[in-house]
Amino acid sequence: MFKDNKKLVAESIFIKEALKENLSLNEFLLLLYFDNSFDLVFDIGIIAKTLNMDENKVLEAYSSLMQKKLIKVKAEKDGYGKIIERVCLDNFYNEINNDRKLIEKENSKDDIFSIFEKEFGRTLSMMDCEIINAWIDKGFSEELIIAALKEAVYNGVFTMRYIDKVLYEWNRKGYKTVEEVNNRFKKDDREEKVFEPSILNFDWLNEK
Repeated sequence: MFKDNKKLVAESIFIKEALKENLSLNEFLLLLYFDNSFDLVFDIGIIAKTLNMDENKVLEAYSSLMQKKLIKVKAEKDGYGKIIERVCLDNFYNEINNDRKLIEKENSKDDIFSIFEKEFGRTLSMMDCEIINAWIDKGFSEELIIAALKEAVYNGVFTMRYIDKVLYEWNRKGYKTVEEVNNRFKKDDREEKVFEPSILNFDWLNEK
């Protein structure tokens, strides 16, 4: 059952990507054929018979997929040292992978909110969520934001204002990653540093 579900997810991703590329039915069928084929040698006769498609239609779909750079041809040697050309779907798979990364990036926002709620021990307000989104939009990585959150928790200060000032201070010093913070930011500085004004324009006076 698990394998069946995994296969359905893979097929769903394949179909979504194909729809995004506005493929014709013949292009989609040919791409699906290559995706499920163990032998990616372009044999127009076998493909036409398998897909029940006219050979001219197969060639037309093949050329179109090549023009859209969804497939390409790689030359390689077979077991006898003979050079053969195989169809490669790396470009299409890269498109799928890029879309997956975008989806993961969006989903990770939910994760960072959950981390804040866990550390604060309360539900985040709409303002809290807007501030976190503002940090992300400003270019702060989620890893760095979480590190600033942990810095606040370490010092027993559970406010967005404090975290914002930590981020500002790190940004002022040129720290872009947690590794840079850990390498350059000495523990003793935590008690001594004086924060400068926030880089974000929030009304902290009304913060509860």
